[in-house]
Amino acid sequence: MIILIVLTIVLVLTFALYLFYRHQRRLRERAFLMREAVRNGDFTFRVPTKGMLFGEKALLDALNDMENNIGRLTAQNEVESWEKLTRVLTHEINNATTPILSICQSYLASPSLQSSPYHEGIEAIHDTTSALAAFVDSFRKMTQIQKPEPEEISPRDFISGISCMYPSLAWHIDIPESLTITIDPNLLRQAIINIVKNAAEAGATTISIRWLARRLYISNDGSPIPPEHQRDLFIPFYTTKHHGSGIGLPLSRQILMMQGYELSLAPMPQPGYHVTFVISSINNQ
Repeated sequence: MIILIVLTIVLVLTFALYLFYRHQRRLRERAFLMREAVRNGDFTFRVPTKGMLFGEKALLDALNDMENNIGRLTAQNEVESWEKLTRVLTHEINNATTPILSICQSYLASPSLQSSPYHEGIEAIHDTTSALAAFVDSFRKMTQIQKPEPEEISPRDFISGISCMYPSLAWHIDIPESLTITIDPNLLRQAIINIVKNAAEAGATTISIRWLARRLYISNDGSPIPPEHQRDLFIPFYTTKHHGSGIGLPLSRQILMMQGYELSLAPMPQPGYHVTFVISSINNQ
């Protein structure tokens, strides 16, 4: 009888030690995943808390929130830095091109230059400088975004309206009809159109917009974004297109950040798609 009791106690202790070891191993795996996510700059990653004790769950939730806050602050600092740089560059380039254009126009307006061998050269300088001025002016958008005028909208109805602009694309919209958010609809439209336009230019035929866990997932089946390009997507002027300006996605991120939202590239696209962007509320709206 005593032997049976002892064996039972040993078995119970062994099983308890096994459960404790397995639990600790799961904690170690979650710590590794979070460390790797931070190292790779993936601030959208959240450590799963299922199966954790209440104290451990609270700690993991706090780490998840901290990681999200770091990601948002990093993105915000990037936007502000590029905005300041763009403002300085456009100002200096305009200061240089304005007098050149003025001088060229004066010479081209002179009758004595019409038959001069210098006319063609000055005209080329004028045209090149005009193109540069127009190019710089397009980047002024990065620093002259209109002040947001937020209002309550239905994302489902709003996206349905945008889908009519791209009838050649198949749209799958999975957003609750009762859902409402507060945002400037004009600025939001500009941001989403930039994302959809990029998808269409990448050969997408289908757009999926899904609301999940208080986030808006915008997916497409266009060409995948190579890993070496993913970290540079939101850098102003960066583009892999032959005729791209490189301000669409940075401008979209800035537009959303001004209103308390964040735009990021999902580390893993939604199933069935090649690229997924995520719009999430900084205030967990």
